[in-house]
Amino acid sequence: MNPPRIVAILLAAGESRRMGYPKPLLHVGDETFIARTTALALSVASSVVIVVGAHADRVRAAITPDSRVRVVENASFERGQLSSLKVGLAVAAGEGTDAVVVHLADHPLVLPSTFRALAERCGDAVHPIVVARHQGRRGHPVIFGRAVFAELMAAPEEQGARVVVNVTPERVLHVDVDDPGVVLDLDTPADLLNAGLSLPPTDDGSCTHQS
Repeated sequence: MNPPRIVAILLAAGESRRMGYPKPLLHVGDETFIARTTALALSVASSVVIVVGAHADRVRAAITPDSRVRVVENASFERGQLSSLKVGLAVAAGEGTDAVVVHLADHPLVLPSTFRALAERCGDAVHPIVVARHQGRRGHPVIFGRAVFAELMAAPEEQGARVVVNVTPERVLHVDVDDPGVVLDLDTPADLLNAGLSLPPTDDGSCTHQS
């Protein structure tokens, strides 16, 4: 039996208001968040659909051209994360796609082994939803099988994808990983410092690093 064909959806459409700077353009070392998360997604997916929105032009400019990467824009990004997921899914769910792995551009510290662990569990007809979990907390990435694509597209955007995840717990497979990156929220400059990452660039274009 052939392994399932996985396409990644990378959500990078948020306003980053609390950060005060587009989070996909922040850095882990010399690598932007968007570059790092794209590489993580491509480690298990045949292609990646990146959904941009609030800072579309700036994020597009930071994405290295790659035949495996498609960029789509969510003009209604203010309607929330699920609205971006739907835009990405409409592109990703083409013929031959068995599942999508959904990840967030502002979760760059997830380990490659976590992506592999989820991908290895994908394809179980009984569990069309596979979720990374760390110390009892669910996080990202999440894999959705084709069996739930229609539910995601029909879900109320104000409730988010969690309504699909929670409706039938028996069909959700949690993969426990020793990886705090799956639940690490980087929403503010203080969060970056706590994670040992660089602060957003200042007005003169320089970056402040943790000493």
